[in-house]
Amino acid sequence: MKYIGKSVNRVDGIKKVTGELKYVDDMKLPKMLYADVKRSPYPHAKLLKVDTSKAEALPGVKAVITGKDVPNRVGLYLEDKTFLATDKVRYRGEAIAAVAAETKEIAKMAIDLIDVEYEELPVVSNAVEALKPDAPLVHPDLGEYHYGPIFFPEPGTNISNHYRVRKGDVEKAFEEAEHIVENSFFVPHIQHSPIENHSAIAQMDRDGSLTIWSSCQSPYAVRKALSVAFDLPLNKIRVLSPAVGGGFGGKAGTTLEGIIIPLAKKLRGRPIKLTYSREDEFVNSFVRQGMHATIKTGVDKDGKIIGVKNNFVWDGGAYTEYGVNIVRAGGYSSSGPYDIPNLWTDSICVYTNHPVGGPYRGFGMSEIHFAIEQNIDLLAEKLGIDPVDIRRINGLKPGGSNATGEIIEQCGLLECLEDVAKNIEWGKRNPPSKTNKVRGKGIACGFKAPSMPNDVASAAIIKLNEDGTAHLLVSGQDIGQGSDTALTQIAAEALSIPPHKITIKTGDTDHTPYEWQTVASRITYCSGNAIINACEDAKEQLFELAQLALGIYKRDLVLVDGYVASKIYPDKKIAIKDLALGLSLPDGSGIHGPIIGRGSFIPPNVRNTDKFTGQGEKPVAFWTYGTQGVEIEIDKETGKVDVLKVASCFDVGKVINPNLIEGQVEGGIIQGIGSAIFEELVIENGIVKNPSFVDYKIPTADDMPEMIVNFVENPEETGPFGARGVAEPCMVPTAPAIANAVYDAIGVRIKSLPITAEKILKAIKEKEKNS
Repeated sequence: MKYIGKSVNRVDGIKKVTGELKYVDDMKLPKMLYADVKRSPYPHAKLLKVDTSKAEALPGVKAVITGKDVPNRVGLYLEDKTFLATDKVRYRGEAIAAVAAETKEIAKMAIDLIDVEYEELPVVSNAVEALKPDAPLVHPDLGEYHYGPIFFPEPGTNISNHYRVRKGDVEKAFEEAEHIVENSFFVPHIQHSPIENHSAIAQMDRDGSLTIWSSCQSPYAVRKALSVAFDLPLNKIRVLSPAVGGGFGGKAGTTLEGIIIPLAKKLRGRPIKLTYSREDEFVNSFVRQGMHATIKTGVDKDGKIIGVKNNFVWDGGAYTEYGVNIVRAGGYSSSGPYDIPNLWTDSICVYTNHPVGGPYRGFGMSEIHFAIEQNIDLLAEKLGIDPVDIRRINGLKPGGSNATGEIIEQCGLLECLEDVAKNIEWGKRNPPSKTNKVRGKGIACGFKAPSMPNDVASAAIIKLNEDGTAHLLVSGQDIGQGSDTALTQIAAEALSIPPHKITIKTGDTDHTPYEWQTVASRITYCSGNAIINACEDAKEQLFELAQLALGIYKRDLVLVDGYVASKIYPDKKIAIKDLALGLSLPDGSGIHGPIIGRGSFIPPNVRNTDKFTGQGEKPVAFWTYGTQGVEIEIDKETGKVDVLKVASCFDVGKVINPNLIEGQVEGGIIQGIGSAIFEELVIENGIVKNPSFVDYKIPTADDMPEMIVNFVENPEETGPFGARGVAEPCMVPTAPAIANAVYDAIGVRIKSLPITAEKILKAIKEKEKNS
């Protein structure tokens, strides 16, 4: 292949490094007004009265809205939220009212003039406690909500989805097990922390047409949600996402767009802009859900796991319209990348009065693997088996089956395991230190599939220009992962045109074709396949014309370096540019017209799992498997953890762009390190205590370890040129590998994230006290 597997420079690189790329908050439109939001100081309270009269009277204020202006519930999977609270507030910071004013300062003054009367309600601040029969209900009207057929809320409770897996006979497996081990783990809420804050502009024209400029990952998903919320036909809504400065899932759904649209409806012709503060980002955009996990495992004398019983309780926060699908993914992935014949899983999404849980890089896999991969090490210790060996024994291999009973035909997990074990020098111990610093090594496996409905579609258009260049139109968003470049390379390979001759356009629902969402590590796979199909359509048109021009049957034609040429006589050829607008005939007439290729794609043969057992032959499009190993150093006097080295290997099917994919993995490792030893939203009685970078820490350049990044390429049969996604899977094993390394270093198992210096010091002291 000429362009696939090559490190082509990023197509957006120059604009990004020079600052020429314009983000939504850079935009200043004529006659633009500025919005601000009145938010609840209480995590849970009835709204008794909202008085906006003083705000409306303030000079410079143009419009004020409350919940009565946005009565419709919205949600991609479960319609459980309105953009402004209507009857009560369910988390501290929930939007109650909004204003549009001539300046930001006036908008802020107006917000302070809005009077709200509340009746405080009991706060639901623990997901496990929220499951009790007498727990206060966050959503008493859950039974009235609309939701998809693959989700199972339980009205009259705080359960918004209960996903079950029942494979084999777990109780019989426990009776036959040589050893049974049960462990519990906890993962807290964390924040995405993208460089760019959420920002949006809304403008409604006098004919009722609505235009939204939004820093969103998924313009078509936003358009659909807004259509439902405001009873607008899709042809009257245009969503543009000009550039996204990082998302990690936090910009996948709708957030602030629905707040400014009612203002735009009242102020026809005037753009309304709202940009979140950093504090808003921490509290009022999606957070990664918390999770309580209990795993009971039965194993035979040879180290083969014969039965597992999982209980995953997810803290979905005040609204779980996205979280219900994360919990579903956690359920059907609950075996981890292991072949376990008997499995019982309850994966439960629970409402609390915490910030709204939503998609975060890994989509539940990082959370469950923190538990699964430590549990594997605990089993190994119980049996006296090396942690790598127990993974060799139980790791999925071709012909094995996963949690849903799907037979795995292709799996490079063990190849990845061996590569990482070699590069981390597994089994080689460091000599005892003469200082207070000790070292340890840990290893963890991981896997992930695209968590998406079975019928999600992607589309692509390729337009050939009369000079032999092309325009590629898609709606997969480049949020930093480099998809614009990878998709351009796929089109280049399919049409035999150099990448620099193809310009990609994305993110405009009026002008770029449909794309479900930029989530789930699916864009290279889904949009890439749609692009190949569009290029095949264009190729077929080119061949129809070329066979007339060259007098050669199209079955004997091939695309080569910008030409349609004979397979047999390569010198007989015609340039693509000479066919781009159709074919001119000797008599001066012409046929066909411009070449425009159209392509679409839906993952083949993906079907729902059984409602009661979670079993299914093919519930997802593909699985990405991998392993990471780490070496850490701990200062026993301070408890500080330094990650010195990380070895990583994933089976990606086919590397499209080596530089880009290495950057993806390195970024995933750093984000995984952050979740492992730094990051936690501290929430007390529903109130976030650390909503800023002063108190919420993320990794910096000083925390970069040595990284060895390798790949296995077992082609994905249905992937573009054999590729499968890795953007999210590469974060999944990092935190559990670090947790296992901490145990290796100090002999104490820490089962909750983050693994802070304070926790390590406490563990060391307790160990010394009990020794």
